[in-house]
Amino acid sequence: MYYIGIDIGTSSVKVLAIDEAGKIVKTVSREYPISYPFPLWSEQNPNDWWEQSKLALKDILEYIDKDKVKSIGFSGQMHGLVILDSEDNVIRPAILWNDQRTESECRFLNNDIGKDKLLSWTANIALNGFTAPKVLWVKQNEPDNFKKIAKICLPKDYIAYKLSGEFATDYSDASGTLYLDVKNKKWSDDMMKILDIDENKLPKLYDSFSAIGTIKKDIATELGLPTDVKIVIGGGDQAVAAVGGGIVENHHCSISLGTSGAVFATSDEFVMEDEGKLHVFCDARGKYHVMGVTLSAAASLKWYVEDFLKASSYDEVLTEVEKSDIKENVYYLPYLSGERTPHNDPDAKATFLGMTVRHERKDMTRALLEGVCYSLRDCYELMHEVGINPKEIIINGGGAKNDFWCQMLADVLHTKIKKLDINEGPALGAAILASVGDGKYSSVSNACQDIIKTTKEFTPDEVSSKIYSEKYKKYKSLYPMLKDFFSSL
Repeated sequence: MYYIGIDIGTSSVKVLAIDEAGKIVKTVSREYPISYPFPLWSEQNPNDWWEQSKLALKDILEYIDKDKVKSIGFSGQMHGLVILDSEDNVIRPAILWNDQRTESECRFLNNDIGKDKLLSWTANIALNGFTAPKVLWVKQNEPDNFKKIAKICLPKDYIAYKLSGEFATDYSDASGTLYLDVKNKKWSDDMMKILDIDENKLPKLYDSFSAIGTIKKDIATELGLPTDVKIVIGGGDQAVAAVGGGIVENHHCSISLGTSGAVFATSDEFVMEDEGKLHVFCDARGKYHVMGVTLSAAASLKWYVEDFLKASSYDEVLTEVEKSDIKENVYYLPYLSGERTPHNDPDAKATFLGMTVRHERKDMTRALLEGVCYSLRDCYELMHEVGINPKEIIINGGGAKNDFWCQMLADVLHTKIKKLDINEGPALGAAILASVGDGKYSSVSNACQDIIKTTKEFTPDEVSSKIYSEKYKKYKSLYPMLKDFFSSL
């Protein structure tokens, strides 16, 4: 038997198949473009997701017995706005999670409606990336498009709808819309009134491991699959990456060191940070999680190596940083796309500080890696404030491939970090959820205990941790000093 996970990422779709023992059989990726039509805008064509998902599925089905595919699960980039008309046509390009156009809408929600009300209704405050401000933006700037809306989808839910014909979402992904009552797991009546949308325009809510239906007959025929293949709704990428990392018990913690960086911790009970600096979402196991996000984690390294340095290889740059001195006071603020946690400031800018004539490239590289770690520590410190104190962290994402960066993060957070034997994150989590939705496992926890293994540990070095703690204090002082300057640019 086979279970397939589909991860609708920002730059590509990844499709992964596991067998009944949980072993990865094959992984396939297909890229699609991102459009930046105006400053701060970030859009994609949902039909590109669909076409590339079908091609990736066809590729992966060449390697397995199609008749033994039991279910398909999903993970997806969160917060994206996909709007369909009454004939299920996409009305306009999807507005993505990293789009920053909604500053005035967020100001209206946070200031005019009020953060206290938003927190009581949804457990979160308005951020540029969230879906609700995007809905308001369309209403205010594209009224003709707003009038056409018959369905409002999130990215992965659009693909699930195309495969199954079921208009559905899950609690974890819905948590990032800012119109879900997270604590009570239902659409917020108050937020729907503010957005001027009816509940019939919103998908039905499910747990992430729920089968919402079976594959449509015409799609089954096109792909050569049985018509009884179950479609399991899955969840938002961070929640599903946590499943792919085995983060399924109370106060488990993971860090995703991907394009963006996320500190994710589970909680069996609903908890909330008073000022809304942490996201409080439902998780993929049917309970809750809190999460802090830095918008440019591995994206900072990619920009630095490819665009700024125009270096021939990452290895060249990352190898020399190991010879740099930890005591150098060069700092980097990783705000290439503004910042989310804890500042919620789209005007924040990436900045190098403290360089002198004697500093070299290796010192800048170290500062960049440290800056991302400090930004993640900002998130981690907030976890402690709500009573979550993990004993260890599971790390995933592309940045986790570099052991030096993993050790640095363990030292900065003063917490043991473990690396997975397989670093497939959301796609693997989606396949695991598919197996639970098919009944292979009785719970997400049982599935992960059977499938997920760790290989390498990074234990904090006490001397380095003390040095980083002192440098972190200096790092924390920089944003308050530069905030007004950023906003004036």
